[in-house]
Amino acid sequence: MPANKRNKINLLPQEEFETSTFGRILKWALSSFRIMVIVTELVVMGAFLSRFWLDAKNSDLNDELNTSKAQVSAYSDVESTIISNQKRLSIAKSLYTQKNISEIIEKISKSIPSDISLNSISISEGVLTLKASSLSERSIMQFLVNLDSDEDLSDVNLSQVSSGVDNSYITIFTITANVKSFTTQKGAK
Repeated sequence: MPANKRNKINLLPQEEFETSTFGRILKWALSSFRIMVIVTELVVMGAFLSRFWLDAKNSDLNDELNTSKAQVSAYSDVESTIISNQKRLSIAKSLYTQKNISEIIEKISKSIPSDISLNSISISEGVLTLKASSLSERSIMQFLVNLDSDEDLSDVNLSQVSSGVDNSYITIFTITANVKSFTTQKGAK
């Protein structure tokens, strides 16, 4: 007995179909779409594989960012110490460049009459403020004349004159004056 041969059945006639316009378009479309599907699969696979590279890059950047944050936070104490030291140095520099305050206070103490006692002395932004008490008005006037004759002081003014709370014989007064060495150095800066 002869072996059964299986014949392939093709319902589309190949010769007539390939020669027709519709057949050529259908053959072109099938082969072109197959290429487009392959290219699309390659793009999708490339995107999927590049995701692993991008994840590794993102992880490296996060690690680098965390390391940088740790370094910045470690230096914050050093930075605050440096800023504090710079403020102190600027204060010391401004005091060093100004005329020695002790010299001004020494000149003032030499010009005080004997019956005047100083309660407070302050020098702020080139303005000298003296608060004192006296037993006589003549001593106050002599003190004003002495301060006005000092070449380091200008615009000497008497203000806030009142009698003492405990003793009405005592006169309490305030004298303000501009210190020339402070104002000239501020203008030079």
